[in-house]
Amino acid sequence: MITKSILNPDSLVVIDESSKMSYYGCDQDWYKTQWQRASGCGPSVACNIMFYLTNLDRDRMPKENWLKRMEESWQYVTPTVRGISSSKLFCELMADYIDAKGLNFDFSRFEVAAVPASRPPIKQLFHFIEVALSKDMPVAFLNLSNGKVENLDSWHWVTVVAISYEENGSAAFVKVFDSGELKTIDLLLWYKSTILGGGFVYLSPKEKAQVAV
Repeated sequence: MITKSILNPDSLVVIDESSKMSYYGCDQDWYKTQWQRASGCGPSVACNIMFYLTNLDRDRMPKENWLKRMEESWQYVTPTVRGISSSKLFCELMADYIDAKGLNFDFSRFEVAAVPASRPPIKQLFHFIEVALSKDMPVAFLNLSNGKVENLDSWHWVTVVAISYEENGSAAFVKVFDSGELKTIDLLLWYKSTILGGGFVYLSPKEKAQVAV
């Protein structure tokens, strides 16, 4: 299998000094209000990505500091009544966050249509994720329908940190940070069985972004 990962996934591990537990990225259940906890997957993924981009020393950060960053992320990547239901909306909200932090990034998107016949070839998706990870960029993954993938929630954002796939397209798995957990998701099964599709986003330097539809 071909395997690619961001260079320092461990830098996204969250340390809870009071309980001595550790988590893979932030967990939307850490938000203060019920609405935030119910709809906070998009802001949580935005928080993971922004931390990875700005933590140049690749140091781990205690949970208390993550909580502050999550609230900051919420201010910019604020869900609507339907959450953040498209990769386009995610990019629009993240753009304000990027500008506020003074960063010079744009967005690359890959859309997986609800109608199977309208979807790009699966190998294009593999390539999109691999390119992002090769640039040391985590990928935001919007899953509107989990299809037959049992360990993935529908209408949900997660952070992709690694991919493994067969070059002939016969198998593909991604490692994701989801609500503080590390999960291995069958990407090929999701692609074949999702009934609503979804999208993938990564940040890239200005003037080098791409869109695949």
